[in-house]
Amino acid sequence: MSSDFESYEQDFAVLTAEITGRIGKVPKLVGDEKKQMVANVEKQLEEARELLEQMELEVREIPPQSRGMYSSRMRSYAQEMGKLEADFKRSRIAYSDEVRNELLGDDGNSSENQRAHLLDNTERLERSSRRLEAGYQIAVETEQIGQEMLENLSHDREKIQRARERLRETDANLGKSSRVLTGMLRRIIQNRILIVVLAVVIIFTTMMAIFFSVRGR
Repeated sequence: MSSDFESYEQDFAVLTAEITGRIGKVPKLVGDEKKQMVANVEKQLEEARELLEQMELEVREIPPQSRGMYSSRMRSYAQEMGKLEADFKRSRIAYSDEVRNELLGDDGNSSENQRAHLLDNTERLERSSRRLEAGYQIAVETEQIGQEMLENLSHDREKIQRARERLRETDANLGKSSRVLTGMLRRIIQNRILIVVLAVVIIFTTMMAIFFSVRGR
């Protein structure tokens, strides 16, 4: 496993050395020559990124107890890659003394001022880019939070709806039970009245029979 990693390391070292050399040539070129050199450097930087990805995959396959050394080397290579990319950005807007004098037709001090101005603008652009990326990340996170809140609200609404339906069913069942109980009570009252009436009739009949029996004697 480590032999593959070391092979990628060697390729990365050769490639970054070539990139460094070409970056140094970019400020000395103009026109199509500079465009071609910039295109070549961009292609090699992409190849270097792919090598870093391959090395990262190899490190993930290494047993944890042996991974620390390789992880440290990967961090170093990542830093080197970042420096190359930063140097390349500066080289694309930089010019050698001869080229600056030819293009600007000015003295050395003016050329230095122009270079400082261009570098300052580049740094400001990079800072603005970082702020935009941070703002975008915040917007994405805010959108995710909003989406989660909407989902929670939707779940709560469904729970409330189900609770309302259960209450309606309970009210319906209570109403039905109330009607049944009312009917039963009505029948009980009616039966009691009937019993009372029958009892009165029986008592009255018995008393009349006793009365007529006494008179007959």
